[in-house]
Amino acid sequence: MWKVTGRNSQKQTKTPESVFEMIRIGIIICARYGNCGGGKCFRALRERRGAFSIYPASEPAEIIGYSTCGGCPGGNVEHVPTEFKKNGATVIHLATGLVVGYPPCPNIRRFKTFIETAYGLPVVIGTHPIPLTYMKIHESLPFWQDNDMANLAKPLLEESSEIKAAYN
Repeated sequence: MWKVTGRNSQKQTKTPESVFEMIRIGIIICARYGNCGGGKCFRALRERRGAFSIYPASEPAEIIGYSTCGGCPGGNVEHVPTEFKKNGATVIHLATGLVVGYPPCPNIRRFKTFIETAYGLPVVIGTHPIPLTYMKIHESLPFWQDNDMANLAKPLLEESSEIKAAYN
């Protein structure tokens, strides 16, 4: 189905209705990885891997914003969602680096609660699958169990070892 959009009849354009239902994703990464180019996140969205596996491949999705948390304790988390919303965000992902960096972000649960409460946007923990090399290390460290990280990052852990290795 097509919808007609535009401010006046001379500038109307036809666009697929599905554009209006597109998943629009804002990503917040850990400031430690501020120079990250986002390659694994963008690839995972394209392949619908890791936390992006929750979106059907048949549904269009785009990344509308990508920013750091601003560094501990996460000052940008208070402001970046405003920009994401202006750009049409329908969901915010807290990047995998917040989960697998050492130590993992101590504020990740607070970020999720704050954004969902203050901005009314759902927050998903993670982006790309956890690389296998990181997973092997983290599984042997006590904080992983102590902080229930496996439950928090569940969609990131459901990928096969082969997929996780492809994200090393």
